[in-house]
Amino acid sequence: MKSNTRPFLPFIWMTIGSTCVAAGVYFFIMPNGFATGGVSGISNILGYLLPFLTPASVLLTLNILLLILGFFILGKETSGKTAYCSLLYSFETWVFEKLIPMSAPLTDQMLLELIYAISFTSVGAAILFHTSASSGGTDIIALILKKYTSLNVGKALLFTDLLIALSSFVVFGIRTGLYSVLGLFAKAFLVDSVIESINSCKYFTIITEHPEEITQYIMTTMKRGVTSHPAMGEYTHQPKTMLHTLCRRFQATELKKTVKRIDPNSFVIVTTTSEILGRGFRKSL
Repeated sequence: MKSNTRPFLPFIWMTIGSTCVAAGVYFFIMPNGFATGGVSGISNILGYLLPFLTPASVLLTLNILLLILGFFILGKETSGKTAYCSLLYSFETWVFEKLIPMSAPLTDQMLLELIYAISFTSVGAAILFHTSASSGGTDIIALILKKYTSLNVGKALLFTDLLIALSSFVVFGIRTGLYSVLGLFAKAFLVDSVIESINSCKYFTIITEHPEEITQYIMTTMKRGVTSHPAMGEYTHQPKTMLHTLCRRFQATELKKTVKRIDPNSFVIVTTTSEILGRGFRKSL
């Protein structure tokens, strides 16, 4: 069963991430006129300046046009994953608009709505980045700027998003503009935090006199690898073995309990890491 569902897991996560972004954009960003960068910000501005167009329809149209532009200018840099997520998120926003029309924000608390807007879109974006995808939009613009200017992708993306956020001062007024700029920077920090949390793993250093039993548990039950080497306790001058292993967060508690059960006198050091490249974890950057 596991082998049958495993190939579909990335698409399940991409669908969840795209839905989070779509919900944040439609229910919180669009009704309040937030322009925190991205195509959603452009759609908000154009939807306001051109009343005969809805922000959701502008969003769908712009993402399609940017994907086509990216395909011809960037070629393979516009991946199938990004195309899937970009079109899905745009389509879901359009469906929300048709099924749940909104003529005003959900509440009269603008800061509360900004918090939810940033939370939904940041979690969604982090999930997409974790699957090596993105929602497209200004990511494609940033890649085009990188190709024809000296800007790197990070600076190009910040430049395009900041330009969109600053435009909201002219279109929606000072208050909405200030919220938009605040949301832009808050999202940047939150996305990084969520990505680190998703990738978080535990690194164990175990000093023990019973390495065989602990190694057997790690390799057979946890299905993780172990590195070992002899160690000497300078206080007791007794020979010991030092084991090194990595595991997911949900496995860490059971490993600590098992180590203490097998060897109550063991010494265990646990650290948290979010960048692990290798078999069983991330294959590449």
